Amino acid sequence: MDISSDESDDWFIESLNTYKDLHVFQLEHPTKVIEWTGDKNICVAGYTGSRSEILELLLPLKLYAGENQGLCAERDFKVQHGGFSEEPIESLIHISGTRCVVTSGSSSSTLQIWDIGGDDSDVIKRTGVINLKSTSVKGCKIAPGLTDEPAVLHGSCISEVQLTEIATGRVLYTVAKESSDSVSGLQFVNACVFLICASDGTLFMGDTRDPSTCHYPLEDSKSGLHWAFGLRSDSSQSEPSGCTVARLSSSGHMLLSDLRNLQSPFCQTQLNVQHDASKNDFLNVSWAPVLDRCLSVSGFDGTVHIYNTINWSTEGQSPQPVFSHRGHEMSDEAKYSGSPPVVTTHSWHQSRPKTILSVATDGSLHVWDWVDKITDR
Repeated sequence: MDISSDESDDWFIESLNTYKDLHVFQLEHPTKVIEWTGDKNICVAGYTGSRSEILELLLPLKLYAGENQGLCAERDFKVQHGGFSEEPIESLIHISGTRCVVTSGSSSSTLQIWDIGGDDSDVIKRTGVINLKSTSVKGCKIAPGLTDEPAVLHGSCISEVQLTEIATGRVLYTVAKESSDSVSGLQFVNACVFLICASDGTLFMGDTRDPSTCHYPLEDSKSGLHWAFGLRSDSSQSEPSGCTVARLSSSGHMLLSDLRNLQSPFCQTQLNVQHDASKNDFLNVSWAPVLDRCLSVSGFDGTVHIYNTINWSTEGQSPQPVFSHRGHEMSDEAKYSGSPPVVTTHSWHQSRPKTILSVATDGSLHVWDWVDKITDR
């Protein structure tokens, strides 16, 4: 989608009334990972080139100034720690309660373990590796464990998914399922129960106390697409009764399922998004951690869409987003580049209800908080 100068100017003027906060930053290399390492800190890492930079950034302090924003001059992201990986970074997770992150590359046979530094050092250093069963061109998907001892759940295909203790490299659990289906995403529900979404939309539920898994395939009519998923938990205990799974296809089809009945979605709808089923590298669906039943999608173009699912029906019409962030496609770089930027990923702030970070293929990094025309009046 080509953006004219007039359209970009109009968007800028309109943004003065549609955003509470909007801060932009330009990364030297684009990233497809945003991982929170603290309330005001994120980790990003490049996915292009043979050598990739890993950075821990401090969010603009003006974002946290509240009513005193006029007295705060700090509008920029600040680099706090940095290091280099000898491979492009496809996935990155932070181990809660530590200064440790784990990364996976696009074709490596290991996971990389990093110390992201403290007050005494600004260098991110590699401290170890976890050897993988095999190498996949799609890379290995990773998710942090929720046990007392730091561990990571990882795998590039279903039959290779396992839980590994970070400190020792000891394999704590292996999925007993012979399947070559590639993993689109995985996440723990609680300390023992986890979900895996295959790239064809099939869901697998496992328990680290039992090697067997339950699988829930999609109908044939929805096959042939690439799928991403997001998990919403309503309770601090993360019990199945309080969890909802969203699955998003590369054609914009959305399925919502209760964790207690994954075979039969309680809602399905078609989002009105531009899509190319052959391009699905950045497909992302994410639930808001604070706003009730709100989710966000990106990866189709240079936009992040926010939806409220409260009134979605079983076979609903195409829902309208409550807000769409178009900042990436409205930048000066986007206007004069040969190809419009695509949002590579986005992430909600864990405690600020409407604050989201997003990044795009042109290296642009935005943090924004939109104005809700109903609740913010």
